Amino acid sequence: MRGAKLIDLAVPYFKRRGYEIERNVIWEGGSGLLQKFDLVLRKGKEQRMVWIKDWKRTVGVNIVINLDRASADVGFPNPIIISEKFSGHARAYANRRGVTLLTKSEIIRRLR
Repeated sequence: MRGAKLIDLAVPYFKRRGYEIERNVIWEGGSGLLQKFDLVLRKGKEQRMVWIKDWKRTVGVNIVINLDRASADVGFPNPIIISEKFSGHARAYANRRGVTLLTKSEIIRRLR
């Protein structure tokens, strides 16, 4: 599981939680810009936008801000980012803004 791609871990993770999943979604936001999301999760009336950053490096606050803005632009707050690790500033911003940060190790642990 450690060598698996994040997308291949994320899909079963969210399916187990009862979400319907749509991959590689592009929506036009209120700003007129096209916003791309790796996954869109749906459960009842709830919709969550997901970006997956399958990088070996740390995800910084700029990426979290960009997802927060993209998600708000299409009208769905509280997005999710999945990656190996996040910077302290990224975690602080996510905490303030309601962005969920998931690491690969958290997903693996919860899939067992």
